[in-house]
This record gives sequence, structure tokens and C-alpha cells, in this order.
Amino acid sequence: MPASSAPHRRVDKSAAVRNTLLVILVLNVAVVAIKVFVGVRTGALSVLGASLESALDALNNLVGMAVVSVAARAPDDDHPYGHDKFETLGALAIVGFLSISCFELLREAAVQLLHRRAPARPGAFDIVLLGSTALVNVVVVWYERKRGRELSSAFLLADAAHTSSDLFVTLLALASLGLARFGYGVFDPLLAVVVALLIAWNGYAILRENVPILVDRRAVDAAEIRRLVGAIPEIHDVRDVRSRATPSGVLFAEVTIGVAANTSVADAHALADQVEARIGERLGTSQVTVHVEPA
Repeated sequence: MPASSAPHRRVDKSAAVRNTLLVILVLNVAVVAIKVFVGVRTGALSVLGASLESALDALNNLVGMAVVSVAARAPDDDHPYGHDKFETLGALAIVGFLSISCFELLREAAVQLLHRRAPARPGAFDIVLLGSTALVNVVVVWYERKRGRELSSAFLLADAAHTSSDLFVTLLALASLGLARFGYGVFDPLLAVVVALLIAWNGYAILRENVPILVDRRAVDAAEIRRLVGAIPEIHDVRDVRSRATPSGVLFAEVTIGVAANTSVADAHALADQVEARIGERLGTSQVTVHVEPA
């Protein structure tokens, strides 16, 4: 890809991610309004927790729209490898919001268990309203995951994971309302604890996905790169291999190769080009730095 087209690709991706988040934000705001309405009417902790989870979804959308704009900036003197990791930081911000949700739910559940509080008996209208938000969650998760994969967006995929937890939270809130309708509202704080555990698990999954990128864990097994590069006849040995990846999937690799001592500068340069081309063909979009040493 020509260097001049890379900034345009980043800008196009940023605009596409922002547009996706805007659509999801509108849906999430509608979900929050419905859950707050039902939660206030019934006093069910699980429903109020579900509304908090959805409110965090909406807040994450706003954060994401700002973060992806920064991530789309072209490399500069201070950030020669680009700004992609700002998107990863945004994904980690989601973990912070998840942690707040988890703590608040556990605290409120403990209070209700200690005081043996139970929500009011809900009506069929409340249950139907809350059920409609579950359908919206299904659409949002499907759409956001689809766009996240299409755009290679770490933030969209992390936010989709968060929203998927919201779906389970909504189902638990529905179960709580169903139990309360039949006189078993005492189970509401227990279900709220399950909700909190689901939120904690989703936070862990996002950390597991994004922390390796921030700490530059190897992106490709060194043996695989050695095999690809070593297959070039003029290369005597592959002495050092390093790799890391950006959130958008671009591979950065450094390879040190050994060639015959009498290899001309022009031939060494041609070999380096072969290494870059082979890695790009087999491993996808990449930026490869090749060091040439005498064998």
C-alpha cells in the first residue's frame, strides 16, 4: 500500500467506527430509558443494575467516538508507530467502567440481603418492556461485532463484549421480575450478584485481549518467521526475530539475516526486499525492518 494512502485509510476507518458507535449510542440510550423506567417502577435491584450496565454502554460509545479519532492520526515525530494503541486504551477504559458496575451491584446486593428487602410485584407491562431491551441488545451485539471485524477495531470488539454481558444481565433481570411477579422477590439481590460476576468476567476477557498489545507481546511465533525467511536460498541464516502487532492488525517485525560476505550492497538490499515481500504475503499487512549481516 502506498504511504500516501495510509492516512486516508485511517481516516476512513475512524469515520466508519464513529458512525457505527453513533448508531449504537442511539439504541443504547433508548435501552437505558426503558430500564430506568422499569427499575424505578418495580424497585428491582437487578433491573437497576441492568440500567447502569446499559448507561455504561452509552458512555463507552461516547468515549469510543473520541478515542478512535485520536487513533486515526497519522504517525508523527512523537508517535512514529502511529496512534493505534489509543484505541486499546479506550478498550481498557471499558474495563474501568465494568469494575464500577461490578462494585456497585455487589454493594447494593449486600445491603438488600442484610435488610431482606424485596422489589414490588411487577406487572406484565414491565416484563414486556424489559424484554424488548433484550431484543435490542441482540441486534447491537450482532451489528457491533460484525463492524468490529470488518474494520479490525479493537474498541468495537471490546464494546461488543461489554454489550453481550448487558444481554445476559437483561435476561437475569427478566428472571428476577418473573420471580417477583410470583412472590419470590427475595431472589433479586442473589441474581444481582450473578450479574456482577458476569460483568467481572467480561472485564477479564477484555484485559486478556488487549493487555498483550500494550506490552508488545510477540505477534507471530519466531519459528514461523524463521521458516519463511530461511526458505530464501541466498539467506544463510536468520539470527534474530522480533514481532509485535497493532490493534488494527498491522504486523511490525525486525529480522536479522546472514548472507555471504561478498554480497554486494545492491544484492543485500534486494534480499531485504524479498524478506519484506514474503512476510507481507504470508502474514498480512506488515512493516518489516531487515538487518543484513555477513554470514
